[in-house]
Amino acid sequence: MPVPKGPENKPAPPKVEGRKPWKKKSPVEVVLEQADKLKAEIAEAEEELKAKKRQLQKFEEARKLFEGM
Repeated sequence: MPVPKGPENKPAPPKVEGRKPWKKKSPVEVVLEQADKLKAEIAEAEEELKAKKRQLQKFEEARKLFEGM
């Protein structure tokens, strides 16, 4: 004869702490969020470009020194 399963036999589902509940966004919020992300990406790319320009300037100065030898 099978034994009926009671609530004490089932394992408790694991609780997930760090996750926020899903919140539906309006189309305006989505567009504004995407614009902010693009602004951040552009700022990061500009900083990277400035660093590469500085590095290129140093190489150009070194080239001038080698050509003068």
